[in-house]
Amino acid sequence: MQNECTVSSFLQKQQAFLAFVLGQYVTQGVDQLDADKLTPLLKLRYNPLNNAMAELGDAVQVRQAFVGMQRYLYRSQINQN
Repeated sequence: MQNECTVSSFLQKQQAFLAFVLGQYVTQGVDQLDADKLTPLLKLRYNPLNNAMAELGDAVQVRQAFVGMQRYLYRSQINQN
């Protein structure tokens, strides 16, 4: 059985953050999906950073959601081609 990653597999608050990230991607470009942008995006949305952890979970969970969303995004693009 394959472990599928879908948008619904993220917690509701994580989904809201990921929607924010995708909005930044649309307006600012693909660089917003770079792993180095995670902390600045969290600060932009949740300043201060500890508010992000309170909303989204610990750092590992947040990074997993950020990376998982990208896997889902790129897998969807590959399947369309």
